Amino acid sequence: MTGTRIDKWLWAARFFKTREQASKACDMNRISSNNLSAKPSREVRLGDMLRIKNEAGEFEVEVLALSQQRGSAAVAQTLYRETEASKEARRKAAEERKLLGPIAYAAPSKRPSKRDRRLIHSFRGDY
Repeated sequence: MTGTRIDKWLWAARFFKTREQASKACDMNRISSNNLSAKPSREVRLGDMLRIKNEAGEFEVEVLALSQQRGSAAVAQTLYRETEASKEARRKAAEERKLLGPIAYAAPSKRPSKRDRRLIHSFRGDY
């Protein structure tokens, strides 16, 4: 096997839960291969450098192996190697989030009135 579709590889390497999510990430320019924006059908080859942005953070990885099927997490980790700069950047971002602490929530001072409750329900789409 000389290459694999990038959306299949991202799914097999467990960066995304579904191929559809991986494909959408490619369409939204969150995936770049060798500093070029990647479309879902782009082929991934051994040695390619990928920049991946997802909910967990921003990864910069080198492709070590190809796979078209999803395996266990242990198998998925053998498909790539994350660069040291990427690991350090993600660690710093995690520390910053930890220092900010939880987002403060200010409870309302009183119960909602009948009008307020109607607005809440219409906003949620309950009615």
